[in-house]
Parts: sequence; structure tokens; C-alpha cells
Amino acid sequence: MAKGKKKKTSPDTICQNKRARREYDIENTFEAGLMLAGTEVKSIRAGHANLVDAYANIKEGEVYLYNLDIAPYENAAHFNHEPRRRRKLLMHRQEIFKLTTKIKERGYTLIPLDLHYKNGFVKVTLALAKGKKQYDNRQEILAKQERREMRSHSHRH
Repeated sequence: MAKGKKKKTSPDTICQNKRARREYDIENTFEAGLMLAGTEVKSIRAGHANLVDAYANIKEGEVYLYNLDIAPYENAAHFNHEPRRRRKLLMHRQEIFKLTTKIKERGYTLIPLDLHYKNGFVKVTLALAKGKKQYDNRQEILAKQERREMRSHSHRH
């Protein structure tokens, strides 16, 4: 394995949205609690959560998470949850107000970066982000290739 910066995932991390950092420029991050049903918590503890295509939005002064996929809990009888239902996020009023003003500016969006445990509770890390243009992605790829080539040349000599 090549030496370099490897992202350290905390043992408390449940799942990550790997596409988020690649497709968005992250300006700021916030931590929020999630309102979950009992079967959802059990399913998350079993490792059945997926953040791909998930996003957050503010509606009437409340923050909601959409498209977070939590698989139905196998051992639940008929009291199971809807896998992709809208889930309310718990944040301080001041934070919600700050986010609302930023989102009203052009191009900002709320993207979940990861789900993790904190003091036994499930939390989500939200990022205030702007979508990258395809041009930005190409520039980033070219810069990475140049760094790689520079490293390989310096190791040969």
C-alpha cells in the first residue's frame, strides 16, 4: 500500500457519504441528532444504513434529512419503519437560522457526510456545501496526476 494521507474513520462512524467530498466544496460542517424509530436504531446498529443520495433541507424552521436509506429491521414483526422516510434533525435554533440564511444564498446545499455514534446517540455530520463544476473536478484530477508523477520521479532518483 502506498504511503500517504489515509482518511481515519473513527470506530464510532456508522457510514460515510464518500461522493460528497468529491462532488461538493465543503464550507462548514455541523453535527445534528436524528429522530429515529426503535427499529431504525436497531437496523443502524446492525450496519444497515446508506447515505448515498441523501440530502437535508429546511422546511418551516425545521431541518429534515431525505433519502437516508435504513433497511427494515429483520426481527420486527409489523411495526417496521419506512426505509427512506423523511427524518427530522435536531439542531439549535441559532444554527438553523444561520443555515437558512446561507442556503438562501445561491448554490448552497446541505449534504450529510457521515452517520456516527456520540455518547450512545446516532448523529449526522451535515456539510454546508456548493456543488463543484465539472471543470473543477477535471482540474483536481489533473493536479492529483501531476503530484503522483512528481512523487514517482523523485523516488526513482
